[in-house]
Amino acid sequence: MVYGHGGDIYTYENMLDFSVNLNPLGPPQSVTDAAKRGVELASVYPDSQCRRLRRKLAQKQNIPEKEYIFGNGAAELIYTLVLAEKPRRALVPVPAFSEYEQALDTVECEIKYYKTKENNCFCITEDFISELDESIDIVFLCSPVNPSGHVIDREVLLRVTQRCEELRIRLVLDECFIEFLPVPERYSMLRETERYHRLFILRAFTKIYAMPGLRLGYGLSSDDELLEKMQHMRQPWSVSVPAQEAGIAALDEDEYIRNGSNLVAEERTYLEDELKKVRMKFISSNTNFILIYTKKDLFGEMKKRGILIRNCENYRGLGKGWYRIAVRTHEENLRLAEALRDITDKAGNENTDDRRNEEII
Repeated sequence: MVYGHGGDIYTYENMLDFSVNLNPLGPPQSVTDAAKRGVELASVYPDSQCRRLRRKLAQKQNIPEKEYIFGNGAAELIYTLVLAEKPRRALVPVPAFSEYEQALDTVECEIKYYKTKENNCFCITEDFISELDESIDIVFLCSPVNPSGHVIDREVLLRVTQRCEELRIRLVLDECFIEFLPVPERYSMLRETERYHRLFILRAFTKIYAMPGLRLGYGLSSDDELLEKMQHMRQPWSVSVPAQEAGIAALDEDEYIRNGSNLVAEERTYLEDELKKVRMKFISSNTNFILIYTKKDLFGEMKKRGILIRNCENYRGLGKGWYRIAVRTHEENLRLAEALRDITDKAGNENTDDRRNEEII
């Protein structure tokens, strides 16, 4: 299997990792302590229904408990949903997270690609609605978009959701990065699951709580039949005891999320300013990563300087020259900025259009 994601610190050892997009504060102490307590319960099976976690999350979000399903990261739920639905034809914007396409390939689903445009920050626009018809069984969307970090206009999302409901198309909306926004509720569709039966929201503890090694994601839907089919398809003990304990503890960390979101906003501005100084083209982001374009071998040059970034040329719809960097702590971002200056000084300023798209937040 070819590994096509960020965070490959096992191949690229002893490097500062800007390739994976996590809360720069690192996991809260309460979360790591809870995970350690979970290890002490290694002699018992996990609760296959994640009942304590389900109850606490439902209370926090004020959503019925029955609408939740938990998995070994959000990725497991993508595959589980596809196996449960077995769609024949899908509509997927590109560029996008590769696991949507890979999951659809497991059931030999035909994929129709909608190519988003750079001048719209690789977000879908109104014309996406015209691509929806009776031949489509499932749609995957991500907001904020991976890899551009931009949010999809809420009015567009609502119109797409309504049309999917009318055509009985399953709409999977990946909101795994939405909690990094200053006011996530303004852009999230979390409150729309009761209204739209065909909507499935995908979220994860991975990014916002910086706990990818524990693997914990969840989905929400008011479609009882879908959730029952997914429960039938998934492995019964895929969410470990340490992951469940960590998740329960994480839900008390409201101040940590606020601090992380504020830090990301401040440091993202710093990094974007540094990119302007070195005349490197980028897509202005709303979340904790930035998409860059340059003719330089940025991945190779950063690697020489002990920094790992995400080479995005394997994203369908991007290609060579596109890279993604995470927003980390100021000390770490200083090191990245210094490396950027060193690379551009040695190569000479690139004669490239460094215009950037306007922020919408």
